[in-house]
Amino acid sequence: MTTIATTASGGGSAAGDALTRDALAVLQPGFDGTTAPDWVRRRIGEGLASVALFGRNVVSEEQVTALTGQLRAERDDLLVAIDEESGDVTRLDVRTGSSFPGNHALGAVDDPDLTRAVSRELGRRLAACGVTFDWAPSADVNANPDNPVIGVRSFGASPDLVARHTAAWVEGLQSTGVAACTKHFPGHGDTNVDSHHAVPRIDVDADTLYARELPPFRAAIAAGTRAIMSAHILVPALDPDRPGTLSRRVLTDLLRGELGYQGLIVTDGMEMRAIAGTYGLEHGVVLAIAAGADAICVGGGLCDEGTVLKLRDALVAAVRSGELPEERLADAAARVRGLAAWTVAARGDAERTPADPRIGLVAARRALSVTRTGAAAPVTGPVYVAQFNPAPNIAVGDQTPWGVADELKGRLPGSASGSFTGDGAGAAVLAAAEGRRIVAVVRDEHRHDWMRSALDTLLAARPDTVVVEMGLPQAPPRGALHIATYGAARVCGVAAAEAVVAG
Repeated sequence: MTTIATTASGGGSAAGDALTRDALAVLQPGFDGTTAPDWVRRRIGEGLASVALFGRNVVSEEQVTALTGQLRAERDDLLVAIDEESGDVTRLDVRTGSSFPGNHALGAVDDPDLTRAVSRELGRRLAACGVTFDWAPSADVNANPDNPVIGVRSFGASPDLVARHTAAWVEGLQSTGVAACTKHFPGHGDTNVDSHHAVPRIDVDADTLYARELPPFRAAIAAGTRAIMSAHILVPALDPDRPGTLSRRVLTDLLRGELGYQGLIVTDGMEMRAIAGTYGLEHGVVLAIAAGADAICVGGGLCDEGTVLKLRDALVAAVRSGELPEERLADAAARVRGLAAWTVAARGDAERTPADPRIGLVAARRALSVTRTGAAAPVTGPVYVAQFNPAPNIAVGDQTPWGVADELKGRLPGSASGSFTGDGAGAAVLAAAEGRRIVAVVRDEHRHDWMRSALDTLLAARPDTVVVEMGLPQAPPRGALHIATYGAARVCGVAAAEAVVAG
């Protein structure tokens, strides 16, 4: 146990400095701005080993490259993390929509070689920007189609399908020297609560959990995933008292012990209400490291220097009080530094593959499912694109555009568009369309009664309406033409617009 005191600013003895550096090393904080803040540079010099980029930090790939260069001037092996799943959850393409379809589209195609090629091209782009750590892929099995936070972020509902595509995604990304972070352990697919808001609970027996949730994580471990992210979910079959992120039974006994995983364990965002609202941020961070987590994701919301210092000091205080063993903190920090060292070596060893910038559109086209449910003329003239907007979940955010309106306006001059939500949306669309052929764009129709009612209204009055489903295609296909994209990435919108015009 460390008994020599240090000051809050990290001064003091060599032992105290080592403790403070370890506390900083396990944090993966975000920050504001599109250039490197002075406080981040200063803390890197004091031991901070990772930073995280979010949509607010991204303007262009050139700007991100300059930003990561500024950060690495302070520490060459700095881990630069990003939450880039492709598909609906994108940070690199936050202002345009992703150049790659997401997991559900890739799962619909079910060609692991294609999945590997897509993640390889994504990794090539990230590596070129100086990003070395990607909090992806999602290995959650979409067992509950009403899940409000996973949905199209999952490869599908079959454990075997999710397992083979998770492995392919990890292999493709890491071939470029970018570390993959498979999430959300032990599996977030069978939840009906968003852990950004509360603690989800999965009430299944251990046999179901082992057969359904764990195979994708086993496959990721076999594929060499460098990191695994914990989930803020309560699974009573594993631990009736604490959510996965704070559970020694989940992180140490199951993931480390039973599954034999030796890589980095990183938490999901600790500001999420499932942790911060229940345990408090500082105490939650201490509990997570004690349970077996090695790195703390923070900064999606709280992205200031004060938060970093509070968490650093909470970890130091927990070691001094005996709540957190010094050896556990040191082991966590060593794992972070070990991953950082891997990324430096991987830069030189990365597979040198030529750029394949069209692979995302190729994949999006292959994923389309087109169903004719009625006889109607092909779409040749101006249309009215009615986009039905559900409330976005926090993981996706509200910055990223989606839909087919811009693509169809370019292909069908004179077309117009509008966004609609809530009761009365169908009647509002009919009034706004002014006689034009209607293209109704929906997202998870099966989850929203108002959206289903709006389509009922449209199709009763205009049976030639084209329906484009850009979420989970759980509702029966309807409309003169029904197009399922399996996600709302920009390239999915391009592929759908092509299909609308082709008829």
